[in-house]
Amino acid sequence: MKKILFISAILLSAFCFKAKSQIRVNVNIGVQPDWGPVGYDYADYYYLPDLGVYYDVPRHLFVYYDFGQWNFAASLPPRFGHYDLYHSYKVVINQRDPWLRNAYYRYHYRSFGGRHQPVIRDSHDNRYLVARQHYEHERYHDRQEIRHTDHGRGHSDDHGRDHGDEHGRGHHDKH
Repeated sequence: MKKILFISAILLSAFCFKAKSQIRVNVNIGVQPDWGPVGYDYADYYYLPDLGVYYDVPRHLFVYYDFGQWNFAASLPPRFGHYDLYHSYKVVINQRDPWLRNAYYRYHYRSFGGRHQPVIRDSHDNRYLVARQHYEHERYHDRQEIRHTDHGRGHSDDHGRDHGDEHGRGHHDKH
């Protein structure tokens, strides 16, 4: 009887361990860039069919082929000019080192180039709230920097009123 109880306990614990290990959920929404495609809780890589380039989402690196090898960089190389990531199609790939199967992805997604796709920045889905807040913060910060480029000199508001410098003097004060 003790043997049966002991074996039952082992089987039950093995079953519980296996069930627990299968409940793992991957989510990296907060890591995905605001130009990433909507609808994915998790993405390892994006493939950009217009360019034949990959983007490593967790590491924030572009992977592109140049001079006979795959290169990793935080930004696209200059030859891509001012490519608009917000208005291009991205294929989500959740396989390791997809560039090693580049011929496969290039062939299967060649017709996706030039298509438009909704991006996280423009989504109203609450899952992407963090990414949208980051985007809005960056836009606000950029606007503030533009407004405060007078380097301590007086500045005018929207109505042309002079607010002076950090000592309360306007541009027209002479000392």
